[in-house]
Amino acid sequence: MQIESVSNHMTKSEREVAELFQELDIPWTYEQPIFVWDENKRPRVWAPDFYLKPFDIYVEVCGSETFDYEYRRSIYNINGYKVVFLHLYKETNRWKEYLMNYLQRVTENRNVKLREIMNKII
Repeated sequence: MQIESVSNHMTKSEREVAELFQELDIPWTYEQPIFVWDENKRPRVWAPDFYLKPFDIYVEVCGSETFDYEYRRSIYNINGYKVVFLHLYKETNRWKEYLMNYLQRVTENRNVKLREIMNKII
C-alpha cells in the first residue's frame, strides 16, 4: 500500500511507521479489520493500525498514555493474533530496533517450528 492513499487518516506516528515500512519495502495494509472475541466472549471487530503480510503480524502504534493497551494485548493473545505494540511517544529512538527485533524473533520461532514439523516427516 502507498502512504499517500491513506495518509489523511493516519496520525503523525502512524505515518512515521508507514514510511519505515515503505523504505524497507515491507508490504502492509492499514487498519485491516479483524474479528476478535472479547473477555466476555462477545464478538468484536477491531482494526489494528497495520498488517504486515510477509510476517503475518499486526502492528499497533500506541499514541496515548491513557489508552488500555494491556487490555488490547490480552484480547489479541486470547484470539491468537501476533501483535507488536510500538510506543513512539515513549521510545522515540528505540522503536525501530524494537520492531526489527520482534520481527526477527517471530521469524526465528516459525523456522524452529517448521524444522520440528519437518523432522517428524523425515
